[in-house]
Amino acid sequence: MENSAIIQINQLIKRFPMGKGEFTALKGINLNFGTGEFAGLIGPSGSGKTTLLNIIGSLDTPTKGEAVVLGKSISKLSAKESAKLRKESLGFIFQSYNLLQVHTVFENVEFPLLLLDYTTLERKKMVMDALEWVGLTDKVKSKPPQLSGGECQRVAIARAMVKKPSLVLADEPTANLDAANSHNILQTMLNLNRELKTTFIFATHDEKVIGYLKRKIFLKDGLVDQEEWMNQ
Repeated sequence: MENSAIIQINQLIKRFPMGKGEFTALKGINLNFGTGEFAGLIGPSGSGKTTLLNIIGSLDTPTKGEAVVLGKSISKLSAKESAKLRKESLGFIFQSYNLLQVHTVFENVEFPLLLLDYTTLERKKMVMDALEWVGLTDKVKSKPPQLSGGECQRVAIARAMVKKPSLVLADEPTANLDAANSHNILQTMLNLNRELKTTFIFATHDEKVIGYLKRKIFLKDGLVDQEEWMNQ
């Protein structure tokens, strides 16, 4: 890990209402992530991994404690400021791809750039670069229904990476893929991590994903149970 911490999580607690009471999903998490990490939050359903990923991605806020992401304290951001952080600096990859079915591959990857201040020419180069990273330049005019599951997930990766974000958050990105496609997707992400120094954080319980991680953070009942660092 490089020294510059881009995420600092201190005594993070998250509670959700449940019936007449509440459920504590995170029970005082302390974690730091550095630039260029390839790390995973690992645990069964209900362990808190997706809740933690959502807070890091400013899709949710802590009940107590603090999560500082790229210098911004998530609990202190307005809805507009959270949207700005996601728009400019974060990429998201979900298991369901979340592609726009009636739009082409090019248009799907271009979409995040339309919210930023790029010219048409700049956007075209950025989209084609991203599609080259994931090996899909020949599918530029295809639409998601014409693609395989593995190709759809590669489009989702290209969309997440197109603006060269500082941080990519991936929630069970291989859940809908077979083993061969999963390994291709993970190798693609690992290559982008090495080439662009983008920090990747996964939420997963998939053994295929876990095998690629350089840092493994095991969550259990809303707490960090243990951590493992792999040799770089």
